[in-house]
Amino acid sequence: MIEKAIVHSRITGLGSAVPEQKLTNADLEQIVDTSDEWITARTGIKERRIARFDDSLTDYCTKAAQRAMEDAHVEPSEIDAILVGTISGDYRFPSTAIFIQSKLRAMNAFALDISATCSGWLYALFHADAMITAGKIRKALVLGAENLTRITDWEDRNTCVLFGDAAGAAVLEASNGEQGILSVDIGSNGDLAHLLYGRSENAGSPLIEESFHSRGNFLRMSGNEVFKHAVRTMLRASLKALKLADMKIDDIDWLFPHQANIRIVEAVAKRLRIPREQVFMNIHKYGNTSAASIPLALDDARREGKLKSGQTVLAVAFGGGFTWGSAVIRF
Repeated sequence: MIEKAIVHSRITGLGSAVPEQKLTNADLEQIVDTSDEWITARTGIKERRIARFDDSLTDYCTKAAQRAMEDAHVEPSEIDAILVGTISGDYRFPSTAIFIQSKLRAMNAFALDISATCSGWLYALFHADAMITAGKIRKALVLGAENLTRITDWEDRNTCVLFGDAAGAAVLEASNGEQGILSVDIGSNGDLAHLLYGRSENAGSPLIEESFHSRGNFLRMSGNEVFKHAVRTMLRASLKALKLADMKIDDIDWLFPHQANIRIVEAVAKRLRIPREQVFMNIHKYGNTSAASIPLALDDARREGKLKSGQTVLAVAFGGGFTWGSAVIRF
C-alpha cells in the first residue's frame, strides 16, 4: 500500500517519437487544390509526420515510452499501469496498450486504451492520477498516440492539411512534494458528436457495394462549428483546472494547448490573457497529432530548455465527441 502522505502524482519522465517521413505544404500542393500560404495562414502548419505503410503505432509508442522511462530512471518491471489515449490503434482489439506492454516487457502492469480523441492523453492522465492518489498503483505510463493520417480523406483539402502522426509518453509516480499534478479535469458532450467524427470501417452493410465507395469511413469535421465550440470549451476547461488548483492565470508559466489550429490556440490564449511568449507551439512541425499533441509538446519544450523544473503549466485539449480536458502541472 502507498503511504497516506501521498497527495498527488508527479511527472518524472517524458518521451516522444514520430515517424521519419515528412509531408510538407509543398507536397500537399501536389495532392489537393491548396497552397503553402493558405495552409499556413489558417492553421500555422508547415509540415507534418506521416506513418509509412509498415510503420506501427505500437513501435513508436514503445520508443516514446522507453524514452520516458529512461528519463524517469524507471524499469519496465516497476510500471503498474499503461494507459494509452488513442483512436487509431493498429488493431480493433487487443488494445495498443497491450502490445506496448509486451514490447516493453512490463509484465507487472495492466494495460488499456482510452478513446477520447484529442483529449485522450488528458483522459489517461486523469485516470492514472486518480489511481495513484487513491493508493491503488504507484507508477504509470501515460501515452497519447495516433496514426490519424490513416483515417484522413486525402481528397478533402479542408481536413487533409491538418493531421500528423506521433506518440508522446509520460511516467507518473506517487509524490508528496510540491511538484506534481495539481489538478486535472475532463468532460464530454455527446450531443455534438456529429460535428467531428470518424465512422467504423464496418459501419453499414458490407453487402452493399456503395458502402465501399462512399468515403464514409474517413474523419469528418464541420470546421466552423468545431472552431467555435473548441475556443469556448477550452477557455471554460482552463478556468476549471485553475479553480481546482486554487490558482490564477498569473501563477502559470506556460500554456500547453492541444495543437489543433493556430487560430484556435491564439483565440484561447487571448481570452485567458496569456501572452504569446508563454504559449508553447510546435504545430508548425507536426500538425494536429490529436491525443499525442500535449505530451509531444511537453517533451519538445523540455528538450528545447523552455520547460524547466519548478515551472507551472496549464494544459488543455478539445476533441471529437465532444471531449475536453485540462490540467495544472508543476514540474
